[in-house]
Amino acid sequence: MSTTFARTDTSLIGRWWWTVDRWTLAAVIVIAAIGAVLTMAASPSVAERIGYDAFHFVRRQFVFLPAGMVLMVAVSLLSPRGVRRLAVLMCAVSLILMIAVLLVGVQTKGAARWISIAGLSVQPSEFVKPAFAVLAAWMFAEQRVGNDLPGYALASGLFVVVVGLLLLQPDVGMSIVVGAVWAVEFFLAGLPLVLVGAIALMFLGGGVGAYFVFDHVRIRVDRFFDPALGGGYQVTKALDAFSNGGLFGRGPGEGRVKELLPDAHTDFILAVAGEEFGLLLCLLIVGLFAFIVLRGFSKVFKGNDLFSLLAVSGLLVQFGLQAIINIASTTNLMPPKGMTLPFVSYGGSSTIALALTMGMVLALTRESPGAGGPR
Repeated sequence: MSTTFARTDTSLIGRWWWTVDRWTLAAVIVIAAIGAVLTMAASPSVAERIGYDAFHFVRRQFVFLPAGMVLMVAVSLLSPRGVRRLAVLMCAVSLILMIAVLLVGVQTKGAARWISIAGLSVQPSEFVKPAFAVLAAWMFAEQRVGNDLPGYALASGLFVVVVGLLLLQPDVGMSIVVGAVWAVEFFLAGLPLVLVGAIALMFLGGGVGAYFVFDHVRIRVDRFFDPALGGGYQVTKALDAFSNGGLFGRGPGEGRVKELLPDAHTDFILAVAGEEFGLLLCLLIVGLFAFIVLRGFSKVFKGNDLFSLLAVSGLLVQFGLQAIINIASTTNLMPPKGMTLPFVSYGGSSTIALALTMGMVLALTRESPGAGGPR
């Protein structure tokens, strides 16, 4: 395909092809393809169990994934200024919808995180994450380069607003991800070491506070440290699935965990991968996530644009941390937290929001013509 466009091609697509990180693009597409296969493997049993036809989730995900890939490529065509403008629009709309969720949202498992729009269930908090990462990076960068803008205060104020709305839903896990993005960007922007310690203490205090304030957090933590309390059904079955799958898996369609887990197609889809396709596929998935994150950092740190460095770092922290939380929850390395595995788990809002995230990463890590680093 690389011979399709000559290096002298000055068209929009031609310039994009020779400046975009094609390795990262390919890795994301491979993860999405694996996700499509696993959705076909995991979701029919879940759909039938809750009264839908067997391919209900498959059909929907086969709309979300191609749409997400097209959207990712479209966003990757943007300039840094275009990425900032998109983030402003996304953040404004997401915050309005997050407020609406608190008023008229759909409650599921004790949390109000979704809102119905034109017959579609949308989770606005998925879209506020990449928007926040870009806007906070912009604010931090503006103050760091000496412009007359209180960027640190504005970014911190936006952080408080976003986390406040998330905790009202409540969504502690998403709040942790947004907090990590804010902290990493603040640190890279030149945060004094004294404030690094203060923020670390703030996060520690927030974790302790969440344990005492939110019942579901306390129950999950207690059960994690003391399995004798009961619960942990999905995690136990997921571990059994990994054991049954071994190195090469039982074979496509031969798994049984998808018949037992209500979230086999979303939060615990890695267990289906382990049982039917084995440890090798799970390691491939982990390796692809690690490759995307590490390659993104290596490319953006070669450039000299502070905004791109901060924004890409925040977006990659969000992307990588979401994958880590999902994998660690499934393998019982941390208390369970309902969070999708990027581009692998079923979910419309998650897939589209992650496509926007990776589109922004690709846009901000594109190389300048004739240069070796990001624009």
